[in-house]
Amino acid sequence: MVGTIVWLGSEVMFFAGLFAIYFSLRSAAPELWAEQSSLLNVPFSLVNTMILVSSSFTCQMGVFAAEKMRPRSTSGHPKDWGMVEWFFLTYALGAIFVSGQIYEYAMLVSEGVTLSSDSYGSVFYFTTGFHGLHVTAGLIAFLLVIGRAYAVKSFGHKEATSAIVVSYYWHFVDVVWIGLFVVIYVLK
Repeated sequence: MVGTIVWLGSEVMFFAGLFAIYFSLRSAAPELWAEQSSLLNVPFSLVNTMILVSSSFTCQMGVFAAEKMRPRSTSGHPKDWGMVEWFFLTYALGAIFVSGQIYEYAMLVSEGVTLSSDSYGSVFYFTTGFHGLHVTAGLIAFLLVIGRAYAVKSFGHKEATSAIVVSYYWHFVDVVWIGLFVVIYVLK
């Protein structure tokens, strides 16, 4: 658990660097930013953001279930879901978010905003792309934790700790996205 927290500290520095690049390039070409950011579909991105943020809540519900040593549902009702069901829902929401990002990329490329089009395109795809890679890594981690819950004979403290550690990472990824959303889509 401590190792994950230390590693997340290094990830904070990585994303701080991406934010610094974004603000530096933005201040050097405000006209370009005004022009290119007008192509962003803010309502679509807001819905996509709400999907990702809601996945933090489902993730935490999975952690609560894991802490109660309830790996799987005791009935079909969501109030009785275990960690596995909550993490599958979190996985689905995260996958929808990544799919939404890919859709947004396709729309921007059709508008001429590419990785190599200008500094705006470069920094937009670098910041959101690295975040997307982190979300994808989180999705893989959820599958590993779910698989581990099915693989063990007795769900115990080690498995619950794995769920908690993955939740730290997932919440971090969500908080980073909220920052990116505000900086890229809201601040003008």
